[in-house]
Amino acid sequence: MSRTTIMSVMISFAISALAGPFLIPVLKRLKIGQNIREEGPAAHLKKAGTPTMGGILILISVTVTSLLSIDEYPKVVPILFLTAGFGMIGLLDDYIKVICRRSMGLSPLQKLTGQLIVTGLFAWYLQHYTDVSLSMKIPWMSGQYLDFGSWNIPILFFIVLGTVNGVNFTDGLDGLAGSVTVIVAVFFTVVALGCGSGIEPVTCAVTGALLGFLLFNVHPAAVFMGDTGSLALGGFVAACGYMMQMPLYIAIVGVVYLVEVASVILQVAYYKLSGGRRIFKMAPLHHHFELCGWSETRITAVFTVITALMCLLALTGLHEIN
Repeated sequence: MSRTTIMSVMISFAISALAGPFLIPVLKRLKIGQNIREEGPAAHLKKAGTPTMGGILILISVTVTSLLSIDEYPKVVPILFLTAGFGMIGLLDDYIKVICRRSMGLSPLQKLTGQLIVTGLFAWYLQHYTDVSLSMKIPWMSGQYLDFGSWNIPILFFIVLGTVNGVNFTDGLDGLAGSVTVIVAVFFTVVALGCGSGIEPVTCAVTGALLGFLLFNVHPAAVFMGDTGSLALGGFVAACGYMMQMPLYIAIVGVVYLVEVASVILQVAYYKLSGGRRIFKMAPLHHHFELCGWSETRITAVFTVITALMCLLALTGLHEIN
């Protein structure tokens, strides 16, 4: 491991951990508090008013740290762009919700339009300014790739948007999205170092930023990341997957994201088709377990352990570092 990667973790962690005690009181003074949905779990009503938009800590830490190494590691650029791009969409959505007092934030069309634009620019950059192929490594099949030709771009949009919204749905309990994603960031760091892909400064920066953020976000959370953080993290995961030709691995290491978004789709579809019946007590899935009597800390711990195990499993499918 190089000195740069170690310093990326340490610098990003320091920025996040040291800035937290200054940012959180500012958010409180500005009354940037979380609005809790009445249809959500009743236990969450006591969280009303907890500062949100804490994802700013993550964005600042990752951006500053990554820029320090950008000359030596130019491949961090598209990852930083997708991370910051989706983070800015989330920031605008949070701002409208909290500051402008519009509970829905950006409309679904506005949010989707922004996500499509950011994803389109990312795809354009990959094709014109990098040597990264859109073909995908097939897990456990050494040297084998999937290439869908003209369908590669539509599939990229599907995977990026699916990943981003999967992380967004996962962000519903104290420390859940942060804990799961820090494990995923460590996985990408290990792979980046093992394969010499040149993106490790940004994966280390996200690792450090999340470790610092979790100091304030574990139960009981002093601050929430909001869409600012969850959309940014989704962009980070998707970008890492594509920069290392590993989008298929996202379904493995990001199985929690996949299950969370799938639970919402199944719940809505079944509700409409069955005339009002439900598969889960509540979706996303973590709320179902809450209503089954699980504590937030238990759900977060179980989902994080599952992610860690799936990351270890995914490592066995990479011949480059076996």
